[in-house]
Amino acid sequence: MSDVNRRWFYLVVLSIIWGTSYILIKKGLQGFSPIQLGSVRMVMTATFLLLFGYRSIRKIRMKEWKWVALSGFIGSFFPAFLFAFAETEIDSSIASILNSLVPLFTIFVGYIVFKIPFYRNQVIGVIIGLVGAAMLVGIGADINPGQNYWYAGLVILATVFYAFNANIIKNKLSGVSPMGIAAGNFAVVLLPSLVVLAFSGAFSTEVTTGEYFLSSLGYVFILSVVGTCFAKVMFNKLVHISTPVFSVSVTYLIPVVGVIWGLLDGERFSLWQLLAAAVILYGVYLVNRRKSSSGSGAA
Repeated sequence: MSDVNRRWFYLVVLSIIWGTSYILIKKGLQGFSPIQLGSVRMVMTATFLLLFGYRSIRKIRMKEWKWVALSGFIGSFFPAFLFAFAETEIDSSIASILNSLVPLFTIFVGYIVFKIPFYRNQVIGVIIGLVGAAMLVGIGADINPGQNYWYAGLVILATVFYAFNANIIKNKLSGVSPMGIAAGNFAVVLLPSLVVLAFSGAFSTEVTTGEYFLSSLGYVFILSVVGTCFAKVMFNKLVHISTPVFSVSVTYLIPVVGVIWGLLDGERFSLWQLLAAAVILYGVYLVNRRKSSSGSGAA
């Protein structure tokens, strides 16, 4: 399979996996608190990745470890908790749509931190995407007055972390294998995850005897092994054979999968929210065009 075909294959598979992750988080929260869900997820993922990828860690050079560690915290550890807390107040479908902001922030992070040039139409795309995000949050707050849409800010913060992570992998870890990055990430975050898990009460009698404990544990297991373990390695491969912006373009399709799961679970989703989502995705489209039709140069 050529690199071009592999890029699109990884993009579609990742969109399905990650689009399903939001409903899995929602279901996992039936039996766990956000802290419990995040820590169980991290420990499960670390266990599987280190079991199968520990050999690849030995190939990571000393100077690369600081970037591997940073990637682990901003690309996996913190977002796991941010999304869990966010979905205690906002629908899983809304979280999946807001995740589409990742390519927008990737452009700015790439320019500001890694000096990657961007173009005028990309700036316009970022502005349009942010307007769409504001519309989505505002409309959602009106439709679901019982939900606290300030929690949407947690998802937006997670997208900023993801944007940093994509640029770090491409610019600082291109010489490390995808499995090496993933295993290294979780080797670093395993200890703090265990500490959080130990104090979270995830396996207290109150939790383990709860009605949803076993089902929630199953959802978190799928989320960890498929949604984090498998997808993490695949995403790293995608970044290596493409660009940071193309790799995070998986967020075009994630909302489609996420909204479908949300509707099947009885979440409310209006035509106005669909319009807001379309505005966000149009902004993402402009960002990924790189050059405007008028051929204007870098901003």
